[in-house]
Amino acid sequence: MAMQPNVVLIHGAFADGSSWSAVTEDLQSKGYEVVAPQLPETSLADDVARLRQVLAWLHGPTIVAGHSYGGQVITSLGADVGDVVGLVYIAAFALDEGETIGGVNANYPPTPATANLIVDEQGFGRLPEEDFVGHFAADVDPVKAKAMYAAQQPVSMSVFGDVMGTPAWKSVPCWYLVSANDEAIAPDAERMFAKRIGAETVEVPSSHVAMVSHPDAVVKLVEAAARATAGAPA
Repeated sequence: MAMQPNVVLIHGAFADGSSWSAVTEDLQSKGYEVVAPQLPETSLADDVARLRQVLAWLHGPTIVAGHSYGGQVITSLGADVGDVVGLVYIAAFALDEGETIGGVNANYPPTPATANLIVDEQGFGRLPEEDFVGHFAADVDPVKAKAMYAAQQPVSMSVFGDVMGTPAWKSVPCWYLVSANDEAIAPDAERMFAKRIGAETVEVPSSHVAMVSHPDAVVKLVEAAARATAGAPA
């Protein structure tokens, strides 16, 4: 019987590891070893280092899922993916070599969730409550969305200018969930990412935080990746 892979869940900007709670609980109930770490978001290099630290804790094949900016983190594993046998992108950036998040975003209309981004004196960005609740997590119960807002992880604005090297998606198979009602990343950008990385793709009528509002769809996609890569050499 093939070994069931581990699952690592990487949060994005303006969120934290708790945004994966419903997905984590479901996958754990099905016997998966799951880690949903907190990223420092002080720099892309720091976040990739945290991901590699987590991967070093685990043994055997691993599926890594990234949400939003978390897609930049998992893509930045580059050619050195170690035991990672599949990548799952949840409304996430999947840049190609030479691209930046800021450069890709400039090709699409500005999104409401990030229109009023607050940047502090240390260069960290965060979302105001009205935009977080009304746009970033638009289909989440407002009480829960406000709690998510309170726990949001500010991100160093430097990450939007970091140039992608060799992307990890060129080394392993990929899956992609497009959030059709996304107001943080343009849905057409997500469709572009999914197409060019050759991902098995699903589209869900979700806000940016599909793992919160549509956790079943996210779990289903992670399990599809796990089944497809069962027995893959680590």
